[in-house]
Amino acid sequence: MSRPTASSLSAPSAVSAGKIVSALLSLETRGTGFSDITHEAAKFLRSAGAHEGALTLFIRHTSASLTIQENADPSVLVDLDTALRRLAPEDGGWVHDTEGPDDMPAHVKTMLTATSLQIPVLDGEMALGTWQGIYVIEHRARPHRREVVLQFTGSTI
Repeated sequence: MSRPTASSLSAPSAVSAGKIVSALLSLETRGTGFSDITHEAAKFLRSAGAHEGALTLFIRHTSASLTIQENADPSVLVDLDTALRRLAPEDGGWVHDTEGPDDMPAHVKTMLTATSLQIPVLDGEMALGTWQGIYVIEHRARPHRREVVLQFTGSTI
């Protein structure tokens, strides 16, 4: 077993998780691609008075998903879209095509990514890394209205 060459651990903090605050974020996608919702999630935490706890995001769809990815270089998102298209191409011989040739590939892409995320909240801020952003990934070719449930559990200010 390998051990890290160096590590450090901050002192633990403890709070009572006395509040649960929820909201529904609705957004219109432009079709296949990534929509950054980091700002909306941060705005929700401010309005909830979040201090310490966890933010859960859940997308209420089977042909769109959530991810945390790099937010500095847009070519990362282009390459991720290319990878998903290669993993689940429209011409993959799918049986389910009720809503068109992008229907089943969209379901496969959702299965390969995530429908929910959980992010620690420290001192009222998401504990995201410097280059991390939260994205809705639209897997369908045409625009859709998508809903994301936002829920903060923890202590408030």
